[in-house]
Amino acid sequence: MPDESRNERFRRLAETRGDRLIREISLLGNLANRKNYDYTPEEVDALFRPIEAELKEVRALFDPAAASSRKVTFK
Repeated sequence: MPDESRNERFRRLAETRGDRLIREISLLGNLANRKNYDYTPEEVDALFRPIEAELKEVRALFDPAAASSRKVTFK
């Protein structure tokens, strides 16, 4: 793909990575089956809290005006 534009490369990779991520999230949903698993609301929060935080951070990377918490700051 030597003649692939930067946008074409973005679209190709975004599609494959997005599809892969959706499949993995769907697998997490299988854990909700109470016939096979037992869990507390606290455990569910512990599972989703870092996932939601990371998603928020990555989303902010696409917005140059958004501040990222991935910076070192000395106050």
